[in-house]
Amino acid sequence: MRNILWIVLLFTALLLPQSCGKVEIGPSSDCNYTSPSAHPKSAAYQAVLDEYTAKGLPGITALIRDQHGVWVGVSGWADIDARIPMRPCTVSKGASTTKTFVAVLALLLSEEGKLSLDDPLDKWLPGEVIEKVKNARESTVRMLLNHTTGIADVIEDNNFYLAVLNDPPHKWTSDELIKFVYGDDPLFPAGSDTEYSNTNYLLLAMVLDKVTGGDHSAALRTKVLEPLGLDDTYYYWHDDLPAETAQGYFDLYNNGTILNLTNYNTGSGNGYGGIYTTVFDLQTFIEALVRDKRVLKAETLDQMLTFTLPDDDYNRANGLGMFKDFLERAPDQFAYGHRGRDLGYTADMFWFPNQDYTMTYLINYGTDAKSALKDVFTDFRKEIVDVMMAQ
Repeated sequence: MRNILWIVLLFTALLLPQSCGKVEIGPSSDCNYTSPSAHPKSAAYQAVLDEYTAKGLPGITALIRDQHGVWVGVSGWADIDARIPMRPCTVSKGASTTKTFVAVLALLLSEEGKLSLDDPLDKWLPGEVIEKVKNARESTVRMLLNHTTGIADVIEDNNFYLAVLNDPPHKWTSDELIKFVYGDDPLFPAGSDTEYSNTNYLLLAMVLDKVTGGDHSAALRTKVLEPLGLDDTYYYWHDDLPAETAQGYFDLYNNGTILNLTNYNTGSGNGYGGIYTTVFDLQTFIEALVRDKRVLKAETLDQMLTFTLPDDDYNRANGLGMFKDFLERAPDQFAYGHRGRDLGYTADMFWFPNQDYTMTYLINYGTDAKSALKDVFTDFRKEIVDVMMAQ
């Protein structure tokens, strides 16, 4: 969503009547949560959250497990209009953290022999897709997972955003979405470079639908969510969302006034986004996966943690549905996990192996497109890790 033109289109569309769709996600409700025992860095962590909600981020819920134990904190609002505070039990959109969940499903299916990571896409995808999505014929499942296909990004397509604006809550199918990149020029020859593209995971979801003989969302629940006890994780639109789901906001006009964009659906439920969850479930998932190593076989996890060359623009490298991130920091302060950035929501889910620290947070403000608050978030992301790493 880095193309600035879609923002201009969005401004225009907000002036038009929105008669096509109906509201799907209603106002937020409060939830009950009992705070854990005191943490020696509680005041320092809480001060960071309060500083950045004071600077304009609507609401933050964060969890950090460091050498002192687990700290959980919140600041701000889950629903500004209804005056519902953010809570640790608030469910919020994990955005592209979804990709790690979907990647794990693909890797589990590969362990079962249902597919090979080196299968060419034309083994699983319809002929029309192979013919009309440039680089699809030359790409494999593994290349989808680590973003080396060079296939154009669906969410960079202006026609896609016009369609979203015409019917914000529309529940997109993969067959509808993939058509937006038909004929689009590839970013580079397949396998010659790395570029993050949401279309890779859209295509991966289509492959998984074919492999499972149905809807990949059902396999995601039975093979990933349920075995790990992720009872507060939902894959929208396949799952209904609970009442304690946070609203999502964005400063469209970059004038300090944020608008509620909760029901602007940018393709949730199609592999590249759609997970709604809590900081606790994100902690459980990432720790089970890379810290405790109890989800995948050792050789499979080794492949997941085999990374491309670093992307200096984003200070990260791509594994199979996994980032090696925070590469701008000291060499021993990198982390494994994934970022989540969407139109009205932000998330981070990371484990720092050298320190054995875990950090997850959910913010109900979109930081994928440019706004003054995106810079505020960037400062928050650095400062919360600075405090975590401080002795």
